[in-house]
Amino acid sequence: MISPPPQLHIGPLALDFPVVQAALSGYSDTAMRVIARRLGAPYTLCEVLLDKFVLQVKARRKNHHFLHVADEEHPVGGQLMGADPAQFGPAALRLVERGFDVIDINFGCPVKKVLGRCRGGFHLGQPDVALEIVARVREAVPPRIPVTVKMRRGLDDSAESFEKFYEIFAGAYALGAAAITVHGRTVKQRYDGPSSWEFLRDLKQQAGDRIVLGSGDLFDARACLEMLEFTGVDGVTVARGAIGNPWIFQQARALAVGEPLPEPPSLFAQRDVIAEHYALAEALYGPQRCVAPMRKFGIKYSQLHPLHAQVRAAFCQVKQPGGWRQVLAQWYSTDDSGVHPAVEQPNPQQTSGPLVA
Repeated sequence: MISPPPQLHIGPLALDFPVVQAALSGYSDTAMRVIARRLGAPYTLCEVLLDKFVLQVKARRKNHHFLHVADEEHPVGGQLMGADPAQFGPAALRLVERGFDVIDINFGCPVKKVLGRCRGGFHLGQPDVALEIVARVREAVPPRIPVTVKMRRGLDDSAESFEKFYEIFAGAYALGAAAITVHGRTVKQRYDGPSSWEFLRDLKQQAGDRIVLGSGDLFDARACLEMLEFTGVDGVTVARGAIGNPWIFQQARALAVGEPLPEPPSLFAQRDVIAEHYALAEALYGPQRCVAPMRKFGIKYSQLHPLHAQVRAAFCQVKQPGGWRQVLAQWYSTDDSGVHPAVEQPNPQQTSGPLVA
């Protein structure tokens, strides 16, 4: 008898599956999150928001999408990033007031301009400031709201960096963090080279019953289950692997209960989900303003089409409201088999044994 997949607990929240959608800057708006939830993600995170922006943003139509939470997507996390610890608490409270169920603190972003403004991964070099941020957020939001942290495994591979990582890691839990997500690359690596799953495995062994989620090199459903098996982490967060492939969550659920990897979605199945996604985006942004954000999603969705180069080019040419319907009419009018997207960066640490213990 196949055992059901393990639950993932984040504070009082009990998620029925340990594969969730990460915060994705420029992507994980309400439309993307809702599609992911409809296709099996038990929990999603909004794109990272600057604390000062959250505090200053006006309630105008053009800003509506940043803090929007749909009724059907609970539980959903709001991710904060910033430099000044004093702004994190009030910003976190405002996200709670707007309907976010979890507050996630970003200590992992490796983008150069973010680091230059003392945000994101920069905080991994200053444990005192990082832990002050965690303390202020935990104090500001109600006890029922879990506070979580996103980290990388350090600024670099130096001994000093590892010491600071562990100081923040242990200190955050001591201050009340419900879970910590760790990306297996350093800040210096950015997105180059493999994510160290061995580091995640060692970290989880040290963490004991504290909730640890893993991140890095999760470009298909099998990799999600392999990370859970190899590292022993409590859950995994899918980032780039979920853009244009929300079926990754359905596929991971199937593998977790011993079923074979499902076939990639057919062209009609892709067409229907793309249409759903566009409809959600039009409602969120308006027909004109949704064109640009949805163009990049169309490009990502094209990777599942057997003629992906031509379909990608067609989505790139969409400039007018409703233009995506012409792409669907031309390239998705006849049902056919889809393809699994190419894996960007296979991780040599992935195992070939059983997918789950």
